[in-house]
Formats: sequence, C-alpha cells, structure tokens
Amino acid sequence: LKKEITSEGSAAEFWHLDVSREEEVEKVFSEVNEKFGKIDVLVNNAGISGVNKPTHEITLKEWQKVIDVNVNGVFLCTKHAIPYLRNNGGGSIINLSSIYGIIGAADIPPYHASKGAVRIMTKTDALQYASEKIRVNSVHPGYIWTPLVENMGKESEEGVEKFRENLDSLHPIGHVGEPEDIAYGILYLASEESKFVTGSELLIDGGYTSK
Repeated sequence: LKKEITSEGSAAEFWHLDVSREEEVEKVFSEVNEKFGKIDVLVNNAGISGVNKPTHEITLKEWQKVIDVNVNGVFLCTKHAIPYLRNNGGGSIINLSSIYGIIGAADIPPYHASKGAVRIMTKTDALQYASEKIRVNSVHPGYIWTPLVENMGKESEEGVEKFRENLDSLHPIGHVGEPEDIAYGILYLASEESKFVTGSELLIDGGYTSK
C-alpha cells in the first residue's frame, strides 16, 4: 500500500505498532510527528474479534486479550495523540466501533463489550476536547468483507460461500460492505467538511440497525 501511494506522488510511511503496548505507541507517535512535522488525524482502527464462546466459558485471559487491543489500544493512541493535536491547534480522532457498539448479539461477548466501550469513550473525549478544536467521532460498520470476517467464514461449519450469503441477507441493502465504504466515511470525519461534527456515531451498515 505504501508503494502504491508513493508511486502516485503522495507521501506515505509505515510503522509496525502493537497498540496494547504504551511504550510502542509513544515511540511510534513521536516518530510519525518527526517524519511529517505534525499529527492532525488519528484513526483508531486496530481490532480483533476474539473467541466466540458464551460468557460463562470465556477465560479471563481470552477476555483481556480483546480488551487490550480494542479498548486499551484506543485509549493509549488517543492519550498520546492528544498532545500533538493540541500543538497543531486541533484535529480529528475517528474511533472504529461497530454495529455491535449500538445493538447486541448472542456471540463474541468480548468483542461486543469492547465496541460498546469505544462508543462511549468517543463521546467522553468529544466533550473533553471540543473546546480545543479536537473532534472525536465513532464509525459503526456493518459486516465488511475483510480478512477478519472471511476468517470467521472459514471457521464456520457452513463454509465461506454460505457464510457470506447469510451475511448478505442480514443487510437490507442486500450485501455486505467493502472496506472502501468505511474509508469514505472516515475521510469525511477526518476532513474539514465535518468541522461541526463531534461525538457522533456514523453508521455505515447497509441498513442493518434500521430493522
């Protein structure tokens, strides 16, 4: 992806980052700021699905693994981005939650808990930093055909093709989404076109939560 971007004349760089490790977050953000001279947008997109077990069968270690990435990762990246955004006179933070930060479902309890947490963390930070022109919003995708979702299909008893057909049927628009559908929503929230938007929940779900 970096090569694709730079080949078109734009600037891009890549850092490997474990968002659950504060020392890594702090180091990478410092290097990003040094490389580009500022940080004005943060997209908290790192996430894992975790185990698919009923709550009473989940171990604390399995639960904590999801929280470390999906919740603590958002906290740590936001924490260490804020000083740079302040120095820049403002900016935009976009947190990736889920339709399951809005509604419930009887599966993957740690994942749903984490996405609900991200939704409220977004509103808290939106209120705390609004006066500093730092906007914080959450995006709530429906099912998007990513490697994470495809792997869920591979692990299912029905197989990938039938799994995808079932997911398609859950969305009134008739199909699951594509990564670009979410990317365009993020682009809006990152841009000045959304300068009056903070603390909001942008649902990009093919009508899933309208049912």
